[in-house]
Parts: sequence; C-alpha cells; structure tokens
Amino acid sequence: MSKNVFVVGLNDHNAERLKRLRGVEDVVFHQLLTPAQVSETQDFDIPAMLKEAEATLDAFDGSIDAIVGYIDFPVSTMLPILCKKYGTKQVSLEALLKCEHKYWSRAVMKEAIPDHIPKFTAFDPFDDEALSKIGEADLRFPFFVKPIKSSGSRLGFRIDSPEDFDYAIEKLRAEIRTIGEPFDHVLSQADLPDEIRAVEGHYCMAEQVIGGRQCTVEGYVHDGEVVPYGTVDSIRYPQVLSFFYYLYPSQLPRKVQNKMWEITRTIMSHIGYDNAGFNIEYYWDEVQDKIWLLEINTRIAQSHCDLFEMVDGVSHQQVTIDLGLGRKPDMPQGEGPDNVAAEFFYRVFFRDATVARAPSRAEIEVAAEQVEGTRIVSYVKRGMQLSELPEQDAYSFAVASVWMGANKQSKLLWNYEQVMKRLNYEFTDIQE
Repeated sequence: MSKNVFVVGLNDHNAERLKRLRGVEDVVFHQLLTPAQVSETQDFDIPAMLKEAEATLDAFDGSIDAIVGYIDFPVSTMLPILCKKYGTKQVSLEALLKCEHKYWSRAVMKEAIPDHIPKFTAFDPFDDEALSKIGEADLRFPFFVKPIKSSGSRLGFRIDSPEDFDYAIEKLRAEIRTIGEPFDHVLSQADLPDEIRAVEGHYCMAEQVIGGRQCTVEGYVHDGEVVPYGTVDSIRYPQVLSFFYYLYPSQLPRKVQNKMWEITRTIMSHIGYDNAGFNIEYYWDEVQDKIWLLEINTRIAQSHCDLFEMVDGVSHQQVTIDLGLGRKPDMPQGEGPDNVAAEFFYRVFFRDATVARAPSRAEIEVAAEQVEGTRIVSYVKRGMQLSELPEQDAYSFAVASVWMGANKQSKLLWNYEQVMKRLNYEFTDIQE
C-alpha cells in the first residue's frame, strides 16, 4: 500500500526534489494549500486556511499518513493543529510555540542555557512609554527590536538612538498586525502560562546586541533523541546586516560547532520538542570565544535544501518526510558531487525602486549554464515595486537567489561572479 503525504504549500520545484529522496518509492505526495496562499502573500487568514485544508483532507479517499511543511509562518504553526486532528506525527503546539513565540522562547532559554542568551524584554509597540520601559529592563543603546513572531528578518531593526526607535515604531505600528493578528489565533489554540498569554501577537522584543560569525545548526528530534546533522554559515555583505550567502558545510572550528551542537541538545530537550525538524541560528564571538543563541526555527531551512543535496547527496527534506511518517531520518553525509555549496542573494540596497528591467527566462537559463548544477530564481519582474516583495529585511531587497556547488569556497565565489555577469537588472524611481 502506498503512503499519502500531504505537503502544505507544495510547489513544482519541491515536488520534483521530494521524488529524489530515499525510501519514497511507495509515497504519493499531495499539495495541501497552494504556495500563493501560504508563502507568496502577507495576508494570513489562518482560520480560513485551516478550514480549506481540513475540507481537502476530509474529502480525501485514502489514508492520511503524514502532514508536513517546510515553510515558516503560517505553515509551521498550522502543522501541529492539523496533525493533532488527523492523528499524524508532529511536535505539540505548545513545544512549537516555545520556539516561535520569541519572548516565551527566551524565557525557556534563560532556564536552560542562561550563559548563551542576551538581555531581553518584551514591549508593546503601541505603548508611547515603550522606550523608557525598555530602559527599565536594563537595555541600553544599541539594541535590536523585532516582533515576537516574524519570518525571515522582516521588521527587525538595530536601534542606536531614540530617532532609530521612532523610525522602527512607525514601521512596526503600520505592519505588525498582519502577523500579530493571525499569530493571536494560533496562540488561542494553545495552553499558555498566564505570563506568556499576556504577551500578545503584536508585541515586540528588545534584545541586547550580539554578534560574531553567524551560522545555523540544522537538526531534528526523533522519539526524544535530539540529532544535529549539519552547520551552515551565514555570510553577510560587508558593513550591513543583510545576508550575502549561506555556505555548507560550515568553516567554523570543529570545537565551536561541537559546543553549538551540545547547546542544541540541551535546549531542545528542555523544551520538550519532538518528532519534527528544526534549525537554530547562532553567533560565535571569536574575540571572547562566546557562543550566542539567536533564535530557534521550527522547520528545516528551505534555502539549505539544495546545499545538502549538492554536498550530502539528498535534500534535508528527507528529515521532514521521514519524521512525518514516524520513522528515523535516513540522512546521508558527504555523498553528493560537491565539497561545498552556497545560496547567494543578489541584493540592491534601496528604500524602494521600480524594476525597469529583469532577466528573461532564457537569459536566466544561459546564466545558469555557465556553471554546472547552478539554479537561479529571480524574484522580480519588469514594472513591479521592490516594496511588493514579501519577507524582506529592513535594509535591502533580494531580487534573485543563486544556488551552486564547487570543490572549495574560493571557487564558489569566482563562479558566482561569472554567473551574475550574465544577469542584467535595471531600476528607476530609486529611493536611496
């Protein structure tokens, strides 16, 4: 008998990638909700999405063996609700929220790994006294602010002055309810402590500035066993907060990676996270030899799928599918064609602009052919405003991503330059 796996927001590219996983010969993958509904929008009507997903599942004439996803909010928070209803494997909603609710997450980290987290406090961005209350929590300039629930780096700001705070508050008040209100619906489904219930979906976090060399530990928990399986470096553009590329495997010292993996096992066990994949973002402050935990994400990083396939031989969606089916992930190591792999982000550093020219599909194909195994995705088209792009950080716009592998890091960077010479973007109405 074949097994039926429902993938929330499944697109054509990932449908093909899933067919290349190990042990899926008897698995049939079904789309549950479209990418347009869950990832290509900033309008998240979670009750309506749950209702539609449940109608699809109720109408299905066959077994429902797994319900999975690899996309951040709102998919990550919908999965425990759907899986509980249909009896499939997934982390509990409360354990998931101990990661995704940034304030609750920091509170449980303070219990288990206090030496690896910054000072923090929650605040209401609609409170005119918010800045003074942040000061009362012993946070001084500079500090970071971000929503208690966000995705990517959206609505995250470094605050160096009261003027920076005023700018951030203006942006937060204008946009935060697009995530805050649907997140409140998810919170209403969970059993929360009183002190966490008081920190509503539109609240924000203020945190001490931490930094260093950034990376992401990818891992999973299966029947209580926490298993980190790879570390990916996050390399930023010089002098800015925006990511330039993700590099796998990490170039950090082995002892630093081992310590991060030890911290990972400690915090995920403390949270009670189980039967799901995750990733944790860390900084290593090389000067002080200190490891900081930035945040926990309750899904594999989709950006890293091609990197694992190039280096290890299979996308780490292997983890998502195996866990969804209740089995220990069969994740290989070092069986891919490349020694290193990266996702590069081609960015422009404008406040906004109009796209006057974007590469055609044919031009993108010619550019990708410059280096074997390269995949390019362009996110813009002629005539659109950059501000229409979803999931962007506060300082730049990613207009394209380029995935490629090589035998060493320096060759990767050289290959990226050769590919990008073939891609021509032009912009007008530029707001610096």
